[in-house]
Amino acid sequence: MNVRHVLVLPDRDAAEEVAQEAVDRFGLPEEPQLVRDALAGEDDAEDAQWLVVVEDPRERLDAGSLDDLAAEYEGWLEAP
Repeated sequence: MNVRHVLVLPDRDAAEEVAQEAVDRFGLPEEPQLVRDALAGEDDAEDAQWLVVVEDPRERLDAGSLDDLAAEYEGWLEAP
């Protein structure tokens, strides 16, 4: 089973920092994927959230620690 954690961040800069910090903090084998998530009905790029998708195939990452990391950058961990 391949577990995927999705962290929601307010902007690209925060998402990039969280992705790098996740690699450093949790020893990830590869940098998480960044995905731009336009809010429903919004065309303005400024209103987009960014997702950091962390693959966790061995289910070894702690959801609380990921949520804490996202919170440091005004984000959160999406509930599975």
